[in-house]
Amino acid sequence: MAAQAINELSGFEAARLLQRRELTAKAYAQASLARISEREPLIGAFAFVAAERVLEQAAELDRSPIQGPLQGLTVGIKDVFDTRDMPTQGGSEAFRGHQPATDAAVIALLRGAGALMIGKTVTTELATFPPNGTRNPRDPGHTPGGSSSGSAAAVADFMVPFATATQTLGSTIRPAGYCGVCGYKPTYNLLPRRGVWPNADSVDTVGLMARDVRDVAMFAAAAGHYPALAFDDHEVTAPPVIGFCRTWEWDRADASIHDAFEDSRKRLAAAGARTLEIVLPESFRGLLEAHRLVAWYEMARGFADIVAHDGERIRKPLLDRTLAGLQVEPAQYLAAQTLGRACRQQLADIFGSCDVLFAPAATGEAPGGLESTGDTSMNQIWTFLHGPSVSVTGGFGPSGLPLAMQVLGRIGDDARTLRAARWVERCLGR
Repeated sequence: MAAQAINELSGFEAARLLQRRELTAKAYAQASLARISEREPLIGAFAFVAAERVLEQAAELDRSPIQGPLQGLTVGIKDVFDTRDMPTQGGSEAFRGHQPATDAAVIALLRGAGALMIGKTVTTELATFPPNGTRNPRDPGHTPGGSSSGSAAAVADFMVPFATATQTLGSTIRPAGYCGVCGYKPTYNLLPRRGVWPNADSVDTVGLMARDVRDVAMFAAAAGHYPALAFDDHEVTAPPVIGFCRTWEWDRADASIHDAFEDSRKRLAAAGARTLEIVLPESFRGLLEAHRLVAWYEMARGFADIVAHDGERIRKPLLDRTLAGLQVEPAQYLAAQTLGRACRQQLADIFGSCDVLFAPAATGEAPGGLESTGDTSMNQIWTFLHGPSVSVTGGFGPSGLPLAMQVLGRIGDDARTLRAARWVERCLGR
């Protein structure tokens, strides 16, 4: 099979071939490396590629019994996950050459499932704001989003079928949406965070990316040692009850998002979904600001040691934001956390009338230029609310780039949310 054909297989399809020994792990790794070599000079998705090591590991897999469900599949690792055999530098000069001694827990689980860690994907500096030059494969003149920039770009450009990500504001869902792939932000703390560099402890979440929902569910099942998350398409037949939710941030989105949202509602209703309009309670108006206060408060205090000892090697936007976060008062922080807890309780009641919610995942298509990674306002409240979110493409914008929507579930109901998102994805046919 030609390298291009191998790279264009879904993760699900490739896994079946690898499990049956109809495709070797070495051939699969070689195809991924060939694609990276071809496209990396333009896209800039990787901070480090372990070419020789991954070929050695692939050859060992081919000589050994099947190790697990991800046997021989290549994975891009966001460069804030510790890896014992590759540097972890966080996209920052302050950590250039840093080599962890052990793997992050998620990486250990993925290795145990037979996956091949092919390299470290580019992150914005310390998974925050300053971009590091990655381009959107859909149009290299546009941002891929962030902070999981390289992960989204690598999956979208067929370099790897899977990549890890994180989300504190919107760093999984937004870049996946901008690049037209599937991002999955699980329920808070569903996937282990040990060995993942922290930003804001009460909202940081390990995220995952693949090219479609079925693939990301298979990936998540291995990453969390949670087999119930995986499914085959014959299990996804019943239309879900979907609550369409504009959110209080609706006016921040442009007309293309509004149109795609309404078009998606019509298409899903025509396919058999029962659709409801959900208006969030008035208290949710304050969630965006509350999340900002919580994130900046925790981030500023978590980064205090880095700023004190390596401040000259931290870029100014991050340094300024960290210093500003120190101005958030403890009383403001505690009030914001109280609002978050109250809104989570209210959201649980809303899910009494529907299986999942459907909402915009971005304010528009990926912005032009590489100076910014885009607007996080359509993601932040959902991150703060701690439930699962899965990105799907709802249409295409004026520049022909994807318009991201998200399927949202109740806390802990990730398996149902993923299956509903797959039903939505197939009906929208994007």
